[in-house]
Amino acid sequence: MPCIAASRGARSIIIYVNKKLETKLKTLPNTPGVYFHKAANGEVIYVGKAANLRQRVRQYFQSQRDMDAKTRALVAEIATTDWIEVETELDALFLESEMVKRYMPKWNILLRDDKSHTYVRIDMKSALPTVGYTREPMDDAAEYFGPYYGGGPIKKAMRQLRRVFPYYLRVPEGKRSKLEMQLGLEPGADTKPAEYKANLRKLIRVIEGGRSSVLRELQRDMKTAAAEQDFERAALLRNQIGNLKALQKQILFGDKEFLDISKDQALVELRDRLGLTKLPARIEGYDISHQSGTNVVASMVVFKNGASSRADYRKFKMRQQKNDDTANMREVVTRRLQHLDDWGWPDLLVIDGGLPQLSAVGDLLKDKKISFVGRNKSGDHGRNATPQILAPDPTGGGFYTLSIAQNSHIVKLLTRIDEEAHRFAVSYHTVLKRQTSKRSALDDIPGIGPKTKSKLLKKFGSVAKIREASEAEIAKVIGREKAKAIKNVLK
Repeated sequence: MPCIAASRGARSIIIYVNKKLETKLKTLPNTPGVYFHKAANGEVIYVGKAANLRQRVRQYFQSQRDMDAKTRALVAEIATTDWIEVETELDALFLESEMVKRYMPKWNILLRDDKSHTYVRIDMKSALPTVGYTREPMDDAAEYFGPYYGGGPIKKAMRQLRRVFPYYLRVPEGKRSKLEMQLGLEPGADTKPAEYKANLRKLIRVIEGGRSSVLRELQRDMKTAAAEQDFERAALLRNQIGNLKALQKQILFGDKEFLDISKDQALVELRDRLGLTKLPARIEGYDISHQSGTNVVASMVVFKNGASSRADYRKFKMRQQKNDDTANMREVVTRRLQHLDDWGWPDLLVIDGGLPQLSAVGDLLKDKKISFVGRNKSGDHGRNATPQILAPDPTGGGFYTLSIAQNSHIVKLLTRIDEEAHRFAVSYHTVLKRQTSKRSALDDIPGIGPKTKSKLLKKFGSVAKIREASEAEIAKVIGREKAKAIKNVLK
């Protein structure tokens, strides 16, 4: 077995590298990317990012002089290393987060404590959305992105992106500085709320790995603005494009610490195991969420080239509110297939459920020649679940169970898709449930709209007080005819 000798004072540290890995390390490119250290059984044990893959990955096998005990133990377990090249450090930063969430490598957990986890928080539903950072995401209706490992690189990346997409920081009341607006880091005083939110949505797409598509969109909009002789807007878009392209030259993390789909082993294994004609570049996951047949919703999440693409997510409110997951799944797939031309054709659908759900949608998908599998967990969406993966039998009717090891790349990818579909469905269900809980008896009275309801509640304080009031008292606020209608219902 080849070895590399590293001097350390009066003695040497011997690092053993197998012949196959030694040969592979010679092919490492001098480009940014994400690398995957793997154990002898093929399990991903560590995911890292690199400004220069060749320099960063080879550091693991050149000297252990400055390594702590945990890192030396990691290196001793590495049997092979794979990598994905990207265009910029920014892309590597965001892709690393996605891959860590998918594979949950044990050494990422062992080598990083909770204090190094940073999330980006954007409260898009606020009247004036802000961007901030936190280590603990909360159930507060804001959007959270991450975790990112090491607060420095992600904060530096967000500072660079702020020059492209100006945003307000989340700061205490009265602490906002006018200097940031003068520097172009905050929206201008004449920026409309709708324009600001549209800009933030582009920022979110970049965070989710869509920098290239946003760049193309900005270039298209600039040409349109120029053709319409809106030269002020064209100049603004030109500056955004220049700043976004300049990120390719920015150093975000140095050597401290479009996706090559052919190197994603999960996609390769899925293609081979399912007998697909090509790699499943677009995978969609579906889940249903409801509470005893109320506020029934469905989610569609999209993974492109093995990574989530949140800009393509869709949510559905079921037209028939009932406790029937098979009928609900058929409805959502039927509605999805009506948008093949504008949303794009999927290569594979991952259906949450077992034989009933697959049977409910099988004829629809076979008719369109779209491949699909089911993931039956008996209600358990956690990583400790031991799901059955079901696929249509290519030789005839029915379905069969795929025999796949729980630590395989396929299971890790399908688990990630399933968890994301479940999260997205539950979040939408929760929103609808909150809206329903805010409804009152006034909402069901014909002719009583939001403005009338607001006047009554402002005057009387609650529905109970309105019920106690006389018809004459109510008529003073909204008129005799509406007052009579309200008293007839509320009595």
